[in-house]
Amino acid sequence: MIRLYHVPLSPFCRKVRLSLAEKRLEVELVEERYWERSAEFLRRNPAGKVPVLRIDGLLLTESGAICEYVEERSPEPPLLPGDSAARHEVRRLVGWFDDKFHSDVTSKLLHERVTKKIAQQGHPDGARIKSGANAMKAHLAYMGSLLDERRWLAGSALSLADFAAAAHLSALDYTSDVDWNLNQTVRDWYAKIKSRPAFRSLLADSVPGFPPPSHYADLDF
Repeated sequence: MIRLYHVPLSPFCRKVRLSLAEKRLEVELVEERYWERSAEFLRRNPAGKVPVLRIDGLLLTESGAICEYVEERSPEPPLLPGDSAARHEVRRLVGWFDDKFHSDVTSKLLHERVTKKIAQQGHPDGARIKSGANAMKAHLAYMGSLLDERRWLAGSALSLADFAAAAHLSALDYTSDVDWNLNQTVRDWYAKIKSRPAFRSLLADSVPGFPPPSHYADLDF
C-alpha cells in the first residue's frame, strides 16, 4: 500500500498526487496537521513538512525528490523527457513554480486566506494578499508566453512542469484567487489538464469551512 501524508490544498502534496495518479498508482491519502508538530509525524519527517510518502518500505520526503523517485520506479507514462536539455527545462519550470511562484503568490494568498485560519495563526495580512494577487498577473503572463510557443509548458508533451504549475493554480482556484480572464491561453491549458483522470481526486477535495467556487470541479469551466 502506498500512503501519502498530505494537506489537501498544499501544492507540493498536489504535485505528488497528480504524479501518482497519472501513473495509475493507487494511494491512501492521510491528512496531516503538520503545524501541530506531533511526535509521530516528526518521526516520519523531522523537518515537519508534508508531503511524506510511504512506498516500497521507505518514507520519502520533499516533493521534488518524491516525484523523481516515482518517475524512476514507474516510468510510464513518462513525466520527464529522455533528452537532457528537455529534462532540464522541465526541472527549471518545476523549480520556478515551487520556488518563485510559491514565494510570490501561493505562500501569500493561500497561507493568508486558509492556512492561518485552520492553524489558528492570526488574521489575514491584507498587504500580503494584495501583493500575491498582483504577482499572479505577471506569472500568468509568463505562462501564456510559454504556451504561445508550446503545446505544454515545457514542450510538446505533458510533463512534471505542468503538474507543478497545475498543483499551485488548482489550490488557488479552490479559493477563487485565479482570474482566468487574464489569459485565455493559460485558461485553455488549465481546462485541458484538469480534464485528465489524474485530476479527479483533486477536484473532489473539500476543506471544512472553505467551500470551493461552483466552477472549481467544472471541466468546462
